[in-house]
Amino acid sequence: MRLTDLVVALDGLLQPASFRDYCPNGLQVEGRPDVRRVLCGVTANVALIERAIAGGYDAILVHHGFFWRGEDPTLTAWRLRRLRPLLVHEVSLIAYHLPLDAHPEVGNNAAWARAMGWRPEGRCGGEDLVWLGWPEEPLTLSALAERLNAMLGHEPLVLGEPQRRIERLAWCSGAAQGEFAAAIAEGVDVYITGEVSEPCVHLARDAGVAFIAAGHHATERFGVQALGCWLAQEFGLVVDYHEVPSPV
Repeated sequence: MRLTDLVVALDGLLQPASFRDYCPNGLQVEGRPDVRRVLCGVTANVALIERAIAGGYDAILVHHGFFWRGEDPTLTAWRLRRLRPLLVHEVSLIAYHLPLDAHPEVGNNAAWARAMGWRPEGRCGGEDLVWLGWPEEPLTLSALAERLNAMLGHEPLVLGEPQRRIERLAWCSGAAQGEFAAAIAEGVDVYITGEVSEPCVHLARDAGVAFIAAGHHATERFGVQALGCWLAQEFGLVVDYHEVPSPV
């Protein structure tokens, strides 16, 4: 399909104009005009770009793209190392950040919940990015951490009493530790996100709400894969996912 039609379809699904984001969403680097093969990944790094070029892909679709707010805009050093191959080989880069976290079907939080068997019942926090709900059945905090480890392949950092009973959850993929207070206000037993920062330790203790950092990369693999499946089903494109591991 035409690259322009592909971007229109993705924008129509994800509605990026509805979000106040830290980066441009949609087409970030324009490549060849026709797209048959798309490679998906979490982050646009050199390893993913080299895999796309070696595999003959026309476009790369990611959650973490380029051109973040406050970043040095000069195209030098490692920035040029990432960008030059895309331009030379005419490979497009398409990225969706907050829109891909939030989407109710192909978003990171929605797809993560399906994988874990969680039942959503509402949202809170900035841009309504934090999801609220229940596990399949009540369980202990340690059992929840074990399930996350098994599903994500990433050992979580857990703040709270291991035998605490968990009945109501809040979750938000990625680096959403700043939404912990919003989750606490909703009366949840645990908040699950990707990363942790030092204030979370004291907030968890003082509020009596458990906190789990399950991995930024690990919690954000779901959305781009779900979006890739949507593209393949809707438009018959060849869509693959390439995992570039991250310990964070």
